[in-house]
Amino acid sequence: MRQFPATPVEMFTSLWRNRELILASAKREILGRYRGSVLGLLWSFFNPIFMLAVYTFVFSVVFKARWSVGSESKTEFALVLFAGLIVFNLFAECINRAPALILANPNYVKKVVFPLETLTFVSLLSALYHALISLGVWLAAYVILFGVPHASALYLPFVVMPFALFILGLSWILASLGVYLRDVSQFIGVITSVLMFLSPIFYPISALPESYQHLLYLNPLTPVIEMVRDVLYWGKMPDFLLLALYWLVTGIIAWLGFAWFQKTRKGFADVL
Repeated sequence: MRQFPATPVEMFTSLWRNRELILASAKREILGRYRGSVLGLLWSFFNPIFMLAVYTFVFSVVFKARWSVGSESKTEFALVLFAGLIVFNLFAECINRAPALILANPNYVKKVVFPLETLTFVSLLSALYHALISLGVWLAAYVILFGVPHASALYLPFVVMPFALFILGLSWILASLGVYLRDVSQFIGVITSVLMFLSPIFYPISALPESYQHLLYLNPLTPVIEMVRDVLYWGKMPDFLLLALYWLVTGIIAWLGFAWFQKTRKGFADVL
């Protein structure tokens, strides 16, 4: 039986070796999502604009909400919220799709020699594209309200990249489990819905009782949401010690996920 290398080096080598396939597949997936619609790819721009407008109306007019940090306007609350939602949507889009990645492509397993590990890269690139569009909408709204973003925004890629590693690791694990356990897709859908409300998206951590605030950091989305808001909105430099630790932990998770996928993929053809 064929052996599939599972070293950390192979994880990145596979990405580079199959880069053209990954980029072409991601492009096809992004265009395919809007194929047949009148506006086509323009929907990827209109969707985040519409969502930001809705959140601004709901939280500034209906709920009259504030983030409880000084005298920020109600419109600014929507920007704070939307920044967290961009992070969550990136995570949820990849994780919700992961259990079905192999199931949706049985021909890649049975009939052709295909680098199955690249399917998670394709899914991630597609989600990153939509996250970047949402970020562009966020930045445009920020410029209109405040002008040029803080210089700390330049650190955003260094915050998002380890988060992408974390998503890749989980996606590899779930893609494999989804082949053997078909209920995983349903379970993950419930978990991501719960995580939305257990993440500091719609409320600041300080809104919780002090005895519960530290529990929120058990949620892996909490650190990245807070760091993204710090560098984008609050103009704070990232906590470099926390960021370094985050890189280390997510790198390990990515490799463990890759290793799990490579070790279990040998049985995919027998199950599908």
